[in-house]
Amino acid sequence: MNNVSFGDARFGYYETVAGGSGAGPGFDGASGVHTHMTNTSSTDPEVLEHRYPVRLHRFAIRKGSGGTGRWRGGDGLIREIEFLAPLELSILSQHRVSAPYGMAGGGDGAVGRQAIVRPDGTRRELEASMAAGRAGRPPAARDARRRRLGRG
Repeated sequence: MNNVSFGDARFGYYETVAGGSGAGPGFDGASGVHTHMTNTSSTDPEVLEHRYPVRLHRFAIRKGSGGTGRWRGGDGLIREIEFLAPLELSILSQHRVSAPYGMAGGGDGAVGRQAIVRPDGTRRELEASMAAGRAGRPPAARDARRRRLGRG
């Protein structure tokens, strides 16, 4: 499961982020879906941008992240959010160090990654402990947070 939250003294936003589902005997996994979650979905880009000081630059399938095999795992997502004001950010995520494992001869999925991209274009990949909110510093206004999710 992957979650992102951001906010300041005036508001807080929390989202469970979709990924890919595993394959099974006779079928490929689904891409860009919530798995093992109920009553949850990703916030529509128009709603996100209208209610919060953020801009969604990219929301796409992370092609090829689901793993290889006769039945492929579902691909994860790329979600790139620009912060238009200074905000605190926290990411709770899995599969940043070890990849989601393949079964019955299938290949592993891709590990997830996240980065801070500064307005001048410099990019800082966040280590697994930093992404979990245990270290680092909050993104500044105009920073973009890029997140690439492997399969679930």
